[in-house]
Amino acid sequence: MNYALFLGCKIPFYLEQYGVAVRAVMKKLDVGLVDMEFNCCGYPIRSLDFEAFVLSGARNIALAEKKGLDIMTPCKCCFGSLKHTNHMLREHPELRDRINRSLAAEDLKWEGSTVVKHLLTVLDQDVTTEKIAASLKNTYSGLKIAAHYGCHALRPSNVTGFDNALNPTIFERLVALTGAEPVDWSLRLDCCGNPLRGQNDRLALNMMRRKVENARQSGAHYLSTACTYCQIQFDTAQAADAQSTNRLPAVTYPQLLGLPLGLPESVLGLRRNMVDATGLKKYLS
Repeated sequence: MNYALFLGCKIPFYLEQYGVAVRAVMKKLDVGLVDMEFNCCGYPIRSLDFEAFVLSGARNIALAEKKGLDIMTPCKCCFGSLKHTNHMLREHPELRDRINRSLAAEDLKWEGSTVVKHLLTVLDQDVTTEKIAASLKNTYSGLKIAAHYGCHALRPSNVTGFDNALNPTIFERLVALTGAEPVDWSLRLDCCGNPLRGQNDRLALNMMRRKVENARQSGAHYLSTACTYCQIQFDTAQAADAQSTNRLPAVTYPQLLGLPLGLPESVLGLRRNMVDATGLKKYLS
């Protein structure tokens, strides 16, 4: 089982521990990850030049197609962007022709055979929960987790096809596999506020604070994310927020899963998190 690994732009620079944990967990589960010379998913220019956005995504997909690989990404923003690209190219033949004429300069062509998948879907459906459960060395006991979905994988659901957009369950199912208890919290599907950073920092912080408080009031000991932007918001932005005196640690799902798989903290990059997350191991039974 091999996938072209699409880390996106932000993980290598801002959130290296997420990429490290993804590689470690997938290696433990016998999943092959192929590195390719991908470019940006196109998201930053989507509102400026839509065709350039599609071209950026199409080049990535065409590179994976040339190798006969599906794409797996741990970034829900990149996941949404690449899913939009596939959708637009299938639905609009004239756009597809223009994009393929541009790709031909690199001997590439978008044909639509490569499937774009998010990390959580690969774990749940391809690796399977049964194999993950059989690979666990131990499980958590007494640990309560607020699973945060992120916006880009859920909406629009006819494009992303990630899960039930109004009542997704995949993340809670994967959290429960580890022995942790996923809490029911009312703001689990709301935006984390990260897209507003740099435009309206006050609103972005208030959205983050509101979500953190809601998760805490619901009994969570930790937040868990599977999105680059959301993890940056709940970890980096929360750590830098002077008003956040009672911080709620956030860990990416591979970090949460990695400890019960028997992987050490150092391999999972837990000490690189800005809000101390090293207390996770005390819940292992």
